[in-house]
Amino acid sequence: MEPLPLDGLTVVAVEQAVSAPFATRQLADLGARVIKVERIDGGDFARGYDTAARGLASHFVWCNRGKESIALDLKDPRGLAVVRRLIADADVFVQNLAHGAAARLGLDAATLCAARPRLIAVDISGYGGSGPYADKRAYDMLVQCEAGLVSVTGTPEQPVKAGIPAADIAAAMYAFSGVLAALVRRGTTGRGGPVEVSMLEALAEWMGHPLHHAMHGGEPPARTGLAHAVIAPYDAYPTADGGRVLLSVQNDREWRRLAEQVIGRPELGMDPEFATNAARVARRERTDELVAGALGVLDAEEAVARLEKAGIACARLRDLHELAEHPQLAARERWRQVGSPVGPLRALLPPITLPGGGEARMGDVPALGQHTSALLRAAGMTDEEIAALRRDGVAA
Repeated sequence: MEPLPLDGLTVVAVEQAVSAPFATRQLADLGARVIKVERIDGGDFARGYDTAARGLASHFVWCNRGKESIALDLKDPRGLAVVRRLIADADVFVQNLAHGAAARLGLDAATLCAARPRLIAVDISGYGGSGPYADKRAYDMLVQCEAGLVSVTGTPEQPVKAGIPAADIAAAMYAFSGVLAALVRRGTTGRGGPVEVSMLEALAEWMGHPLHHAMHGGEPPARTGLAHAVIAPYDAYPTADGGRVLLSVQNDREWRRLAEQVIGRPELGMDPEFATNAARVARRERTDELVAGALGVLDAEEAVARLEKAGIACARLRDLHELAEHPQLAARERWRQVGSPVGPLRALLPPITLPGGGEARMGDVPALGQHTSALLRAAGMTDEEIAALRRDGVAA
């Protein structure tokens, strides 16, 4: 069996919230050793977001499995010296501190890589290291607004933010892929180098379709709830048992099958008022009434079965409890358990599957400072020196 691709690599992260922790969790899942540096006064503030995961914060459980936690005061020269020692033995360093904070500590990518050319150092920021927004506070919802995501999400009457931290996740995934690209570069040139990712630029890239539609077509796509702005029928429709089924008709052949096999009115397939997508979009309300009438007398399971038999793309509109019990995830055995300070917790295997290799390393969720003593000893400190750091509030 092949080893995990990042076995033998060490990552040090001065991180908080979602963007950097989610990026480094991907590295940990692929075999890297990730050392998470946290504040001594509560640690990563995501630990306090909620208590939904049996007393632990759901954000923290999601983003931080498989890491070693060391709690240090970086404002104290002794704490900062420990981080520098950890970085000296690391392949990758990741930070998402507030703008300017890493530079003041000498932990910005440019400074670190100038001293250690093989190091890959990642700076994750809200808006980038320069420009008029560089110093602006950046939280996920704020960046969703600045990037225009909110403008295309919601109903015609009400824009809404995405229900997940899309800006954080976008930045995390570009940081993750940036590290992988830098590792490839280091393998061929021997040099690592800085990697810079901003939440705004990451999410602006994800806005590609509506952005290009607006820039080149002149009009931003309309907010249409669950409907599609330029395709009909493409929406969620209620079923007799209180469920909702979403369907998508991508071409006129599919519309003819829908009309005949689901709606039960084959003549609609050739009716000029509905025969083309342009005609159906122009008569969206009437098109939706026809579909809703046919599905509304069926329960959700029957509706999906009939649509699938007709070759129409469809889906159940599931809530999160239904996702947790999704039959496809169960059939593919995607659930595992990870350890935590409160016992085993259910977690999904990461979506990158490497057939023939080892399964993702889904390590425990660490308690704050759980590995402080072990890491300090590994850095060459004696028990007396470690006790002094704890006594002085430099380590926890």
